[in-house]
Amino acid sequence: MNTIKVDHLGAEKCVTGSCHLVRFSETGKRDVNILVDCGKAQGRDPELPISEFPVAPSKVDYLFLTHAHIDHIGRVPDLIEAGFDGEIICTHPTKALLGPMLKDALSFTGRGKRKIQSIEQTIDALSWGFEYGQVFTLKRGIQFRLGNVGHILGSCFIRFSFPQDDEVYRIIFSGDLGCKNTPILPDPEPPESCDLLVLESTYGDRLHEGRAQRIEALERCVQNALADGGLIYIPAFSLGRTQELIYELDRIGVRVPVFIDSPLGLEITKMYSRMEDFWDQDAKALKARGDHPIDFKHLYAVARFREHKQLMAFQGPGIIIAGSGMCSGGRIVDHLEAGLGDPKNDIVFVGYQAKGTLGRRIIDGKEPIQAKVHVLSGYSAHADQSTLVGWVASMDPPRGEIRLVHGEGRARKALANAIGAKNIKY
Repeated sequence: MNTIKVDHLGAEKCVTGSCHLVRFSETGKRDVNILVDCGKAQGRDPELPISEFPVAPSKVDYLFLTHAHIDHIGRVPDLIEAGFDGEIICTHPTKALLGPMLKDALSFTGRGKRKIQSIEQTIDALSWGFEYGQVFTLKRGIQFRLGNVGHILGSCFIRFSFPQDDEVYRIIFSGDLGCKNTPILPDPEPPESCDLLVLESTYGDRLHEGRAQRIEALERCVQNALADGGLIYIPAFSLGRTQELIYELDRIGVRVPVFIDSPLGLEITKMYSRMEDFWDQDAKALKARGDHPIDFKHLYAVARFREHKQLMAFQGPGIIIAGSGMCSGGRIVDHLEAGLGDPKNDIVFVGYQAKGTLGRRIIDGKEPIQAKVHVLSGYSAHADQSTLVGWVASMDPPRGEIRLVHGEGRARKALANAIGAKNIKY
């Protein structure tokens, strides 16, 4: 008799720190233990110590990564230091992005250079990139398939098939589901049927603007903000959001300097450029016409810290894109400390701001600033309620249990009501 148990070790009732454990038990044999993501919690989201995981890291056979955002991969180094030496499985782009993303994160942990290099080498040795859409087999006849979800380059959902007597038990982890018509990325592909769907719900309680509306909103925001000759600060994640902004600022024909003040953001942008096989058809067509989708005349790279200090003296007009996306660290903090007291400046939020972060406090009016604050909800890399419901509805029946994770309480409840399934937990 085979049994499958799924435990949610992170992001069960909050947005960040995604981590899920699947245990496949077979009478008389050692369990097969699979982790799906091992992310870092942000803001006030809780984080279960690895020492309290139901299974010791040394007994985890496989670690699957849905994509390379830190709230999904940030604790991989901790897991390795705690004894994990199994296989790390992800898409080819995610494998490529793991190195720079974790190297940047590790630089803030207090680990020495040698220790960081050792961790990087171990991760590289353990990780394997796989193709979208193909079925692969693990030990004990367990199979998996990775499907594109259009969240960031390389993001995927994972469909597991577990042998269970004469039947098959299927589990899908959505990872972070992306939006339709996202710059550079293909739309999320529909899932197959499953017995258990573990579904993200970050924006399960709202609807985003459409692509055309969000470009118009960005253009209006930029025009209004630059009318008084000030600076626009855009906190943006280095992976995904920065590249989307470059793409769309070019589309609206910005004629003021746009500074990417993020070494990691610049490195990731170069990687995006090299991985055009994973772009959508629109981006490929632009490049074929000689219009590179993530490069334009007024775009400037700010790589060295010396250049960052020089940029701090720039008075505008201009646009500064810098990390971190939630203003919880990085170069954006310097800019905000210097510029938020000036009423001619603006700060534009284009992504989720977790509870407890500086970005959330600014949006909630809990920081004494003079700069104008704008929130462009259409720039979320997460699917809204309509897209989430449609993705679930596209699944061939029968559909089994649904568990909503990766969302705040009101978002999970609203999405559960919108889906309307009987066998749903949130």
